[in-house]
Amino acid sequence: MSATSTAVRRRRAATAGFHLGAGALALLWLLPIALVLVTSLRSFDDIAAHGLGSLPHSFTLDNFRQAWVDGGQQRALINSLLVTVPCVLATLALAAMAAFALSRYDLPLRRSLLLLMLGGNLLPPQILLIPVSKLSEMIGVFDTLPALIGVQIGFGVGFYVFVLHGFMRAIPAEIQQAAVVDGAGPWQVFWRIILPLTRPALAALSALSFTWIFNDLLWAITVLRSDTKMPITAALIGLQGQYVSMWNVIAAGSVIAAAPTVAVFLRFQRHFVAGLNLGAVK
Repeated sequence: MSATSTAVRRRRAATAGFHLGAGALALLWLLPIALVLVTSLRSFDDIAAHGLGSLPHSFTLDNFRQAWVDGGQQRALINSLLVTVPCVLATLALAAMAAFALSRYDLPLRRSLLLLMLGGNLLPPQILLIPVSKLSEMIGVFDTLPALIGVQIGFGVGFYVFVLHGFMRAIPAEIQQAAVVDGAGPWQVFWRIILPLTRPALAALSALSFTWIFNDLLWAITVLRSDTKMPITAALIGLQGQYVSMWNVIAAGSVIAAAPTVAVFLRFQRHFVAGLNLGAVK
């Protein structure tokens, strides 16, 4: 047997082993998701009679109705969207403008500002829970959705500026210089040239920020108290307390809570992967 044949067989064996290992990890990761989906479609009598891990003997969508109407998931989902959508738009808009100024112009203390933003993201949020709660009470916005929106924007904009700064800084300066020669002002350069070129990064950050803000629980329970204003993550905890032993309703509520983030990721998947690849190359 030649050395070439031996090398080919080793590569094939390594490839087969990699695919088997990756497939096993994927199945292991998908197993809990499949269990939640199946449980959400089973009746309570079926689970009580045969056990949570048994094969399903029933099919019903009433669990979603209970979680949606009786469990308050409908109101909580609206609250989450009222917080998440403005936060994503406002945070990315502010971060894009700040990153443009810091990456394309020679501003004083530019590096210090970037390091300050990066350092702020390294602080654990747990040490700021009490100050943020007290501050929201002092300015009269405690237990309101605008308070949660302000907190999410404040703690997210630094990281997004740091990421977008790297993308915008890598854009050749000749493109901006040519636009300036043609008579474009700073706003036109930002809106018509720099911003379209950073579309992959913006799409990737949109998917990430939507997921982070929508799934956040810590800040929600810090600045909110009323059940009618809680987002869906906090409402899911209340659902577990309301339906202690009805795992089918709790599973249905979990599916409802996860559906928006899955839909956003699938919508921006192409741009998300492109943004990650572009960041890796740069």
